[in-house]
Amino acid sequence: MATNIDHPITSLEQPGIQTEGSQRYDLRKEVADLLGRSQLGFPGAQPVSFAKQHLEELTKKDYFICEKSDGIRYLLYSTEDQGRETHYLIDRKNDYWFINNSNLHLPLPDNPTRFHTQTIIDGELVWDNLDDGSRRPIFLMFDCLVMDGVRLMDRTLDKRLAYLTERLYNPYKTLFKNYPDEIQFQPFYLELKPFQLGYGIEKMFKDVLPNLRHENDGLVFTCRTTPYKYGTDPHILKWKQPEDNTVDFRLKLKFHEVEPTEEERREGLGPWIDYDSLPISQLLVYTGRDGPEKYEYFEDVHITEEEWERLKALQIPLDDMIVECYLDQQRRWRIVRSRIDKPEANHKSTVTSVLKSIQDGVSEQNLLQKAGDIRLAWKARQVDQNQ
Repeated sequence: MATNIDHPITSLEQPGIQTEGSQRYDLRKEVADLLGRSQLGFPGAQPVSFAKQHLEELTKKDYFICEKSDGIRYLLYSTEDQGRETHYLIDRKNDYWFINNSNLHLPLPDNPTRFHTQTIIDGELVWDNLDDGSRRPIFLMFDCLVMDGVRLMDRTLDKRLAYLTERLYNPYKTLFKNYPDEIQFQPFYLELKPFQLGYGIEKMFKDVLPNLRHENDGLVFTCRTTPYKYGTDPHILKWKQPEDNTVDFRLKLKFHEVEPTEEERREGLGPWIDYDSLPISQLLVYTGRDGPEKYEYFEDVHITEEEWERLKALQIPLDDMIVECYLDQQRRWRIVRSRIDKPEANHKSTVTSVLKSIQDGVSEQNLLQKAGDIRLAWKARQVDQNQ
């Protein structure tokens, strides 16, 4: 099956060849038309942070649960170019990464030599750690927007997942069951995220999370009965341990001006900016407005000298960089990592939501205690629907 010696990707952040200029615009327009949208922005759904009121929300509607992988969010766009099977990964910056590996093949269920086109899958790219100590890139699929030109966004989540499973995932699994040696030549391997019913919380904590091969930082609750929603979706709930809640800020650095000594002044040296020493480091939130009011100052971030040296060692522009931050026990904001995969800081409403999640502190135990009520409510709705 392999046409040449292609290998897996080596970077989650740069999984292929980045498109630019008119090609990128054409692809954005193509995807927008496929989805029936007039906007050309990133069409992926975004979750809200889990707060205490969402415990009750889980009893009012049917929710599915899956693990929240610590990877890079992408939409996989499968199309054709001059009759050739072609794939792009679309990141949250709405950049398109051409997967320049000719071995990625998503066969049709009735004809394995043919391939899917006009198809958009929602998922996340992660590193799976294998038993031999190596790691494999995996694209974890968790939703489907359109399949072979058929728009699925208005269908319920269970029907979208069934469509994804039957038409794409099962034929794909069969392909590699028949050709297992070909896995090594794939740019990444596709897997379907396993979902539990909304009350399967104990199974998630006891069985699913401990046996993952990739990094995880929480759970995602997605409403079964609501359509796929572009942008922020209040029916997708992102739960993290209270101490693991983070915010994406824009980092603004104010470097110190150094006054020359008298001797340096006599030599004609004036004040200069010290770009090496630790600057005043501010966190900005996105307001959604344009112009000078686009960002608001939120708070300073605490950076140690050692952390500053590590940041400089990244050898990327640090001023205006998006950084993921957490609140430490002294109530100081600290940087977890840079987020070059994210185009923008969190909106100030998102920051408020995350702060509420931190304040509410919905723990693993809180979820486990609510599981019984969620199950009773789910079963009661089933009875009502069957009457």
